[in-house]
Amino acid sequence: MVFKKITLIGTSTESFDEAVDDAVERAEETLQNVYWVEVEEMGVEIASVENREYQAEVEVAFELED
Repeated sequence: MVFKKITLIGTSTESFDEAVDDAVERAEETLQNVYWVEVEEMGVEIASVENREYQAEVEVAFELED
């Protein structure tokens, strides 16, 4: 098996957990053979948005097809 990793940034106005879920759900909708996700960084955008925006940077690993 050969895997590829990509970085996604999920966002939420509610929590870090929901930001991670946002990224994972998007990965599952658009990629096949998703095996795992590693949370790399978390941050909160406060400067340019009315409310806080929680952000989670995740690496998504998926198996490449033959």
